[in-house]
Amino acid sequence: MPGTTSPGTDTSPAIRHDWSVAEIQAIHDLPLLDLVFRAAEVHRAHNDPADIQRASLLSIKTGGCPEDCAYCPQSAHHKGTGMGRERLMPVDTVLREAAAAKAAGAHRFCMGAAWRQPKDGPEFDAVLAMVRGVRGLGMEACVTLGMLTPSQAQRLAEAGLTSYNHNLDTGPDFYGDIISTRTYADRLQTLENVREAGIGVCCGGIVGMGEGVKDRAAMLQVLANHAPHPESVPINALVAVEGTPLEDQPPVDPLDLVRMCATARIVMPRARVRLSAGRKGLTREAQILCFLAGANSIFYGERLLTTANNEMDSDAELLRDIGVTVPGLTLAAAE
Repeated sequence: MPGTTSPGTDTSPAIRHDWSVAEIQAIHDLPLLDLVFRAAEVHRAHNDPADIQRASLLSIKTGGCPEDCAYCPQSAHHKGTGMGRERLMPVDTVLREAAAAKAAGAHRFCMGAAWRQPKDGPEFDAVLAMVRGVRGLGMEACVTLGMLTPSQAQRLAEAGLTSYNHNLDTGPDFYGDIISTRTYADRLQTLENVREAGIGVCCGGIVGMGEGVKDRAAMLQVLANHAPHPESVPINALVAVEGTPLEDQPPVDPLDLVRMCATARIVMPRARVRLSAGRKGLTREAQILCFLAGANSIFYGERLLTTANNEMDSDAELLRDIGVTVPGLTLAAAE
C-alpha cells in the first residue's frame, strides 16, 4: 500500500477522530499552495494517487419529494422548477443502465430515489433487486433513498449494498437555513443505522449555498470525528436551479472546491473524496488541482440526478492526459 513501510516503521500521518472546528478551519484557510502541498502529502501517504474511481449515477425515481431542501429541484415544495414526477424505474431498465455504465468504464453504480424515506413493500423490494443485480455485474452498488430504519439498512446489507449515500449538506448551525423537513439528528441516525448494518457510508455536503467557511469546517468536523470515517465523501458545488430558493446564488469559486477537497483529504486520509456536482463548471486545470489536493473519485456520465455532468469522453481524455490508468473494480477503502 502507498505510504506504508515495514511493520513498526510506518510514518504515515495518524488518522484522528478528535478534530475541532477551529483546527479544521485553520487548515482550510492555509495559503493555497501550502494547503494543496500538505493535502498531496497526506494523500500519497494513504492512497495511490493514480487510483481515481469513476462512479455512475442514475435517478431511479425522480421528483415529488416531500422534503423542502432549498437546493433541490426534486422538492414538491418548489413549484417553479419544471421538474415532473416519474415513478420508480423497472428493475430490468436500471440493470441495463448499470451494464452500459460498466461497459463505459464505471466501477460504482449509484441509484437515487426522491423519497423522504422508503416504504417497505414492492418498491423497496425492487430496489433490493436492483442492488443484487448491480453487484451481480461485478460493480459496487450505492443507493440514496432518504432516511432508513435499522431493518431497512439490514435488508440492503443482505442484498449486497456496498455503500449508502446520505449527505449532511452543511454544518449543523447553517442546516436550518436550508432544510426544515428533516433534522440534522435525523440524518445522523440514518448514518448510524447504515454503519450498524455493515454498509459503507457515503456522506458529504454542498458548497455555495450561502454558508460561511466555519459552516464548511463544521460539516467536515462532524464527518471526520466519526469512527470510522465515511468511506466516501462527496464534495458538491451548488448548481443553482431556477425555481429553487437558491436560484440566485452566485457560482462557486473553483478554488473553494480545491480547498474543500484538500481539507477533507487531510482530516479523512483514507476516504474517497469525490469531486461531485458542479464539476461541469470547472476547467480541466481546476479539476487537476482538485486531484492533486486529494480528490480521487468522480461521477462519470453526462447526467447526475437532475443536473448536467461532464461528458464521458472528456473525462476519459482528462484522465489519460494526466497519466491515470483507471483500474478494474476497486472497493472504497475502510479504515
